[in-house]
Amino acid sequence: MDLQLTGKTAFISGSTQGIGFAIAQKLLEEGATVIINGRSEARVIEAIEKLRVIVPEGLISGAAADFSKVEEVNTLLENLPDVDILINNAGIFEPKPFVEIADEEWFRFFEVNVLSGVRLARYFFPKMLAKDWGRIMFISSESGVNIPEEMIHYGATKTMQLAVSRGLAELTKGTNVTVNAILPGPTKSEGVGEFVKQLATSANVTPEEAEKDFFKTARPSSLLQRFASVEEIANLVTYVASPLSSATTGAALKVDGGVAKFII
Repeated sequence: MDLQLTGKTAFISGSTQGIGFAIAQKLLEEGATVIINGRSEARVIEAIEKLRVIVPEGLISGAAADFSKVEEVNTLLENLPDVDILINNAGIFEPKPFVEIADEEWFRFFEVNVLSGVRLARYFFPKMLAKDWGRIMFISSESGVNIPEEMIHYGATKTMQLAVSRGLAELTKGTNVTVNAILPGPTKSEGVGEFVKQLATSANVTPEEAEKDFFKTARPSSLLQRFASVEEIANLVTYVASPLSSATTGAALKVDGGVAKFII
């Protein structure tokens, strides 16, 4: 299937590894021009080199910015070209007991997980409306609808992303601009891989056994009973970024392996 992405330009925040990196790879494979982002120039350069090996013909560049620092975000926006596709993927997570989450942590999570996408969308959204075409996606989480008790601050920011996404979609009526949220479930990114290794070590079992136990005890509602791959998340994002998804807007699209137990 031709997703008709040749000639489109995409910016993906937080894309030097994990889901963001996989999205960049898929968009490059479909012919889009891709701008990746990481917190440091070194991480961006390393990711670009990897992508050039995987997709030698891909049109790839990068821009460093730490989304916890508004001055770096402002500099980033001054130097980015117009884009057709904005994917708000930058985010942080950390399991922590609720009573131990200080005000500073709440503000940090809001700054990175919510305001990163707000600032980018605020800049690019009017440009997309002016040319009557664009795609904006917020990479939220099933944790935005199933608030995890072990990281309530994370879940709350993911719920905020859903609200921003739907509200912004309301401003696109009658245009060819779409806004959607993607809700991944437990996904085997680099950080999660290390998490599973730690579980395995502490329980003196293999990583495979630790993964099975995680879904048995921590995420029993999962229908997959395994972590999704980053490529499985990227497949959905790539379709929603394409012109073929023109009737999909204002949606919260689950790719969570069935963890969230509701039918819509």
